Amino acid sequence: MLKTDFFKHQAQTSEHPLALEISHAQGSYVYDVDQKEYLDFIAGVSANTLGHNHPVISAAITDQVSKYTHVMVYGEFIQQPAVKLCKFIADHCPAPLDTTYLTNSGTEATEGALKLAKRATGRHEIIAAKNSYHGNTQGSMSVSGAEQQNRAFRPLIPGIKFISFNNEQDLEKITKNTAAVILETIQGGAGFIVAENNYLQKVRERCNQVGALLILDEIQSGIGRTGKLFCFEHHNIVPDIVVTGKGLGGGMPIGAFITSNKLMSLLKTAPKLGHITTFGGHPVIAAAALATLESLYQEDLMSQIATKEALFRKLLQHPAILEIRGQGLMLAPLFKNPEIATKVILACLEKGLFLFWLLFEGSAVRITPPLTISKEEITKGCAIIIEVMNTLELE
Repeated sequence: MLKTDFFKHQAQTSEHPLALEISHAQGSYVYDVDQKEYLDFIAGVSANTLGHNHPVISAAITDQVSKYTHVMVYGEFIQQPAVKLCKFIADHCPAPLDTTYLTNSGTEATEGALKLAKRATGRHEIIAAKNSYHGNTQGSMSVSGAEQQNRAFRPLIPGIKFISFNNEQDLEKITKNTAAVILETIQGGAGFIVAENNYLQKVRERCNQVGALLILDEIQSGIGRTGKLFCFEHHNIVPDIVVTGKGLGGGMPIGAFITSNKLMSLLKTAPKLGHITTFGGHPVIAAAALATLESLYQEDLMSQIATKEALFRKLLQHPAILEIRGQGLMLAPLFKNPEIATKVILACLEKGLFLFWLLFEGSAVRITPPLTISKEEITKGCAIIIEVMNTLELE
């Protein structure tokens, strides 16, 4: 009955959803209504930073619900969860990233960041990367370099130019007409492509030369997933604006863009209410996000990421895996073709392991488990993957 209503009354995003009916979830495991257990290697697509039903997050949510939920549109009343969350972020970000605008999702945070860049520079041109993904609202789609996704919805926002990620020659396209360059620190939908040869440093230098802002999208790569709070910290640079979301809420819906107080203050005047949201900074969501960040540090999870990444790379050795892209617990085994990737994902699901596809790179498989995943769980899941690949027809 529930499955029938799901297909009849809830909007679908694809023709063939997995349609697994969920009963409950705990730690690194999800359970369906038949009580089948699934080891979760995708964490709600990088959203469940501390796994499922983490006691600290659940307690924070319950405590805040008992006090108050929504009381006023964003930015008017002082609400402790939101203020403490923004202060925590400021305390753990490099200068001058000391002011956070809380939103409802990563795509809304992208919209806010793009608006701020135009307001700050007085320019309208935005440079983005081919095969990038920054969200699905029209502004975010406009800077997402995937024409197969965008063509049905054109015209989109004008003034967007695209460069190839890791291509240094393309940096000449960043000029004094450019308001901002927006890049994913690790390209997600394209197949977990990491920056090479100090590429992000060179982008930073070029932006400095022409007076353009650098926006880094850390929606997937942030909140400890690569072993740092934000992935850009591995590259010895500081962007002008950071966009985050997904894992920040520990399973609750949130987004944020972070910049200096000086830059962010531009959204207050000319015009006032330069960016506004009703539910951004919602006290229950902010409480969950604060609990997520506090636990991330208190449990010392980020120091364990490199060891867990190394274990994945050691265990996922198979002739069918061409390479493993990504960094930290944002990994993507690459196969010869999309058909193999799909076979592996579906066969692993049957054997009780969650894997998933990437948006644009059909030959890759997403591995983005909770950061709390144990070495024993990594070993168990990788054994399932290897077993599947040994039994499937992978031609």
